[in-house]
Amino acid sequence: MGEARAVLLDVDGVLVDTTALFAGVWRRWAAARSLDPVLVAGRTSGRRVRDVLAEVAPHLDPAAESAVLDELTAAELGRVRPIPGAADLLRRLDGVPWAIVSSGSEWCVEACLHAAALPLPAVRVFAEDVRLGKPSPEGYLTAARRLGIPAADCVVVEDSPAGVRAGLAAGCTVVAVATTHSPRELQAADVRVPTLAAASRRLAGAVGPSTATAHLRARTHGGHR
Repeated sequence: MGEARAVLLDVDGVLVDTTALFAGVWRRWAAARSLDPVLVAGRTSGRRVRDVLAEVAPHLDPAAESAVLDELTAAELGRVRPIPGAADLLRRLDGVPWAIVSSGSEWCVEACLHAAALPLPAVRVFAEDVRLGKPSPEGYLTAARRLGIPAADCVVVEDSPAGVRAGLAAGCTVVAVATTHSPRELQAADVRVPTLAAASRRLAGAVGPSTATAHLRARTHGGHR
């Protein structure tokens, strides 16, 4: 791998705490359509709405159901809070190229970041920007291309198995934060840490124009396993 010169961040579960919000939205939606709420909820983490709908409700109109889910989500945006350590992480990235790569739609991601009082980067990749959602690497490859930095020189911060797989498939170094999934579920990542604050400390010493990605990996022995 090349030098770690940029950071690509997932949003839900990494920068903003929306786990309970979206779990509730999906459960209410599923119950109203006589679908198994537990089964539906198990398919949603780190994935686009359209991909979830194609799996759990192929008989329903995806555009109409997406609109319903948007309405349910909009009513709950006041519950969005930043993940502890998110603001500090973004401050530490001052001067370092960074982007967000989310499976969420543009309006929802921007609304969530606004509700959490977190800034938006210049480069943003949303569900609408890719043909294939996570675990496809397309989102991370798109962000790296827009930053003008090879994906091999980027560090991805993710919280879901699908996101970890996407970052690895893109050729990035992946730091997994155990905010929404157990370390065992995230074991494919290059580095696993228990909190975003821990990820922030790792990145502070590993990202920059003269710091090799190998340095980040060399420190994994002291990480959360």
